Amino acid sequence: MGRITARTPVVRIRLGESTSRRADVLAVEEPLEIRVGGVPLAVTMRTPGHDVELATGFLLSEGVISSGADVRGAIHCGGPGTGGADNTYNVLDLTLAPEVEPPAPNRNFYTTSSCGVCGKASIEAVQTVSAHPPTGDEVTVAAHVVAGLPDALRAEQAVFDKTGGLHAAALCTPAGELLVVREDIGRHNAVDKVVGWAAMNDRMPASGTMLQVSGRASFELVQKAVMAGIPILSAVSAPSSLAVELAREMGLTLAGFVRNGRMNVYSRPERIQEP
Repeated sequence: MGRITARTPVVRIRLGESTSRRADVLAVEEPLEIRVGGVPLAVTMRTPGHDVELATGFLLSEGVISSGADVRGAIHCGGPGTGGADNTYNVLDLTLAPEVEPPAPNRNFYTTSSCGVCGKASIEAVQTVSAHPPTGDEVTVAAHVVAGLPDALRAEQAVFDKTGGLHAAALCTPAGELLVVREDIGRHNAVDKVVGWAAMNDRMPASGTMLQVSGRASFELVQKAVMAGIPILSAVSAPSSLAVELAREMGLTLAGFVRNGRMNVYSRPERIQEP
């Protein structure tokens, strides 16, 4: 397993004070090549850790699998040109169940830590049909519970406390219990890790739950929630127009600007109940 944080020397400048030299802690960013049956599928820039969850969540978000049982094995292997030696833990090869159709070779694309959609041939290619649409999920949650999720998530961000450089996502119950929290330098990776955890723990579809994210709500985060059957997505910051459009189309409750006891609910507001 690779490092999650790294230390580097910096020069600290504060106006009106003397300049100092010190060590700073950074969030590690390294590539992860995801392979399926030995065939390269995607490369994402991520913070090492929970790689199998990340890859499982990624495959579920892409519609390649619909549950954790569709993945029969996963192994880190050596990178390109190593002949399998010198394992850097930056290449992960997954084996699918025999009945699962492997992804087509032309679905290869490159993702970055900031935007998992980069490299998609078209927006239409992102709108994967969900095996677990949340439209009919009748879960409800009290508004004060949603309002408290950002602080609860922030309290669990151990690596963020050291680096200030990671996004986080959490899967939560309607009572506000955090079932799992994952951090990553990429917001979409943090969500994939959460979705992968749910799939690997036989929680697909993840109905009756909420997804809390530490930043904005982009189209891809809405898509990942929809693919996992999560009915409510709560974001600390703003949603994009396309995120709102997809949430309304797919029956997802989308709340943005959830902070300081306030929130904007952009779709399916009946799931969030006021006192």
